[in-house]
Amino acid sequence: MIDTHPRESESLLAETIETPPRHRVYRIGLVEDQQIYAIGLSVLFANEADLNLVAIAPTVSSLLRVDYALDLVIVDLRFADGPALRSDFAALQQRSIKIVVLASEEDRYLIRSAAKWGAVGVILRSDSPEVALDALRLAAAAKPLMSVDTEWTAALDAAGGDVRLPERQQQVLALYAAGEKAATVARRMNLSVDTVNDYITRIRRKYAEIGRPAPTKMDLYKRALEDGWLPVPRRRRGSTSVSR
Repeated sequence: MIDTHPRESESLLAETIETPPRHRVYRIGLVEDQQIYAIGLSVLFANEADLNLVAIAPTVSSLLRVDYALDLVIVDLRFADGPALRSDFAALQQRSIKIVVLASEEDRYLIRSAAKWGAVGVILRSDSPEVALDALRLAAAAKPLMSVDTEWTAALDAAGGDVRLPERQQQVLALYAAGEKAATVARRMNLSVDTVNDYITRIRRKYAEIGRPAPTKMDLYKRALEDGWLPVPRRRRGSTSVSR
């Protein structure tokens, strides 16, 4: 006859045995349209039991056509388009999928934009595999290495000798350096012309203080490009130029 009632000693023994904790396995998606880079990144996950790369697609929309139950998506910013990127991020966030961007330090404008649109982490192409994997684990676990929108971009500013600007001054610089007149900037931002001119003077002073003077409008344009306040002009992929 089988004893279906455990003895007291067996019951006590069972209570003292701890079940080994089960590690969460995070499901990762990768948006990368260059096969050679996709293969290289996939190697990163080969021996990582808690990070499972389950899908690679050239675009966010194609990635989302199948429900992979993703926890996190890595988006390569190399050929990102601003408006499309914002829409892609919104689609991922609607599905509660966390976003980490892969970028170069030169992609400052896109990094700042990605931060505003909800990215929770950044991996630089210069990062070691260990640093990249740590960042992915923290982001997937909702414990980003640092706030991308504030601390990460602040660290990027400090490392690159960038000027720290309040949000309104950022907006003034972006519009003015892109070619708008002070009066137009004032009208678009609902400010007085005197306030806009005061902001521009402050911005120039800040650049001069760190040894990067910007006495002319063209100089301000260059500084805005260098520091990611304006996008770097890029030729669209697939376009060709013909010299005559």
